Amino acid sequence: MKLATFNINGIRSRLPRLLDWLAREAPDVVCLQELKADSALFPAAELDAAGYGALWHGQRAWNGVAILARGTQPLESRRGLPDDPDPAQSRYLEAAVDGVLVGCLYLPNGNPQPGPKFEYKLAWFERLIAHAQTLWDSGAPVVLAGDYNVVPTDADIYDTRSWKKDALLQPESREAYRRLLAQGWTDAIRATHPDAAIYTFWDYFRQHWQRNAGLRIDHLLLSAVLAPRLRDAGVDTWVRGEPGASDHAPTWITLAPVTAAAKRSSPAGGARLRSATARDRAPARGPDRRRAPRS
Repeated sequence: MKLATFNINGIRSRLPRLLDWLAREAPDVVCLQELKADSALFPAAELDAAGYGALWHGQRAWNGVAILARGTQPLESRRGLPDDPDPAQSRYLEAAVDGVLVGCLYLPNGNPQPGPKFEYKLAWFERLIAHAQTLWDSGAPVVLAGDYNVVPTDADIYDTRSWKKDALLQPESREAYRRLLAQGWTDAIRATHPDAAIYTFWDYFRQHWQRNAGLRIDHLLLSAVLAPRLRDAGVDTWVRGEPGASDHAPTWITLAPVTAAAKRSSPAGGARLRSATARDRAPARGPDRRRAPRS
């Protein structure tokens, strides 16, 4: 299974780039962030024609998350984090796909800081940490994938000098990410490439892309039962160099299939996934859940 996360930064304007990437790389599961489109404008028909079922949670002009699955339909289990005081911000979507529970997230940017936006970022992070603990405790195969808007360490940025005051590098942001990992989650990129300078985001200013002056802020975290299946991880940097590209590039992992012997030795795994999915399953919400009919 190849699973990717991609901050598309406007799905309507960058749909051709998305479709080109899907056709070339053929990921099995995709988590999208920053749709920047109302749910009614989500391009379900175009994605269906490309072979992908979809769930989405849009928001006019801002935010928005979606989960795509090649050749199948994701089974929604949660829309939004528990106890979210501002559910109008579409930042979290969760679904089961081919035996894996996928959490797609777009963590708040938090700038400018200090101030209310940074406080909102940290509060949202706390709710994510609490929900992640519940997922971890379930024992289900889980991946938490998305734009975390956190540069975990100085090794994850080309140079810290011009970013010292940015919310992405603040000690509070990094400490929240560290506490999330401390639950036991595996940061797939770092586990696969412990010493490499790998970036997932290059902003549009000061020739950052051309100079490879990037940041690693898009992460895929794996639960204990899923981490042993990790085989590879990387970034499709070619997408960032395309005309009209997002300022992010797709970040991906590949997982080995579950063997028949593993299934027999751990029959409770599927039950845990079904339990975790059923416990948090949200009710259907009109067009957000529908897959476009094939023509």
